[in-house]
Amino acid sequence: MTSGTATAAVAPVARAKHWRRPALVAVLLPLIACASLLAGRAVTPAGVWQVILGGGDETARHVVLQLRLPRLLVALGAGACLGLAGLVLQSALRNPLAGPEVTGVTPGAVLGAVAATGTGLAGWESPAAVVAAACLGGFTGAGLLWLLAGRDRGDPEQTAVYGVLVSALLAGLTAMVLLVAPGELGSVVQWLVGSTEGRVWQHWNLLWPWALPWAAAACALAAPLTLLRCGDEQAAAAGLAVGRARAAALVCAVALTAGAVSVVGALGFVGLLVPHVALALFGADLRVTLPGSALLGAVVVGGADAVAQASSRWLAAALDADRLTLPTGAVTTLAGAALLLMVVRRVPADGR
Repeated sequence: MTSGTATAAVAPVARAKHWRRPALVAVLLPLIACASLLAGRAVTPAGVWQVILGGGDETARHVVLQLRLPRLLVALGAGACLGLAGLVLQSALRNPLAGPEVTGVTPGAVLGAVAATGTGLAGWESPAAVVAAACLGGFTGAGLLWLLAGRDRGDPEQTAVYGVLVSALLAGLTAMVLLVAPGELGSVVQWLVGSTEGRVWQHWNLLWPWALPWAAAACALAAPLTLLRCGDEQAAAAGLAVGRARAAALVCAVALTAGAVSVVGALGFVGLLVPHVALALFGADLRVTLPGSALLGAVVVGGADAVAQASSRWLAAALDADRLTLPTGAVTTLAGAALLLMVVRRVPADGR
């Protein structure tokens, strides 16, 4: 057998292995969907299955089809947005610590959404205005980090430090907005912590038309982002307009983050850690890893939502508190912090 024949024979096997892990992650989506639909308190799992099969009483159908199903879709959509935005940011900036949470994007988007609703500049009567305000805040946070980092933009550690400072500044401004409009505190907590509670079809119809074109644009940047991960000099030598490519990537990342924040708030650690897991699972080919990161983000947030609902039911029964609800953002933050601690502890003190 010649070398060319051997290569041709191995190629299909290599391609099959290339898509095996994304396919396995995709299988998790229906499992996560079922778990989320079954995890609520108002309808039993048996009642949910009756609704899925086309039966069930009017109350059960309303709970499943008008409350649980849109909540599930919003969780999956927001997770996909954050997972994709995180990988785009880390690739465009060549910084493994760059995520929406630590680059000022998420805190800025939260500030924009809180300011729009808390001060009466926008409301749920105009949900598109909330997205616009969140997007403006996200760009403001990213711009502040860009200005502060200056010549240290290529240093991941320094960028992370500046990101913490910018996030603290934006969090302080958010607190000031709450002082101006203290009556809005209850409705604003969803953005500060991150929650899928009460998400209905209006939120889903707001999210998907915004997220879909930006996600397609981000995935279309796979080739430029791959070059940017190699360094500006190598990218420029390959004929890439580095400034324009990076600007386009940042616009996509901020827009995706703003869309997610405007409907579910600040879900901690999703945009920071999901890209690392996606790269480990899917490899360095961003044509696969960008959609893989979106898929993994959807699985993570959907799973966190299912855990939050199940935990809320258990805590409500244990504490005899019917209205007790665990936010999805609390689950992602706890899980993300534990994962980050495990990663840090595995790195030797000398960094080798």
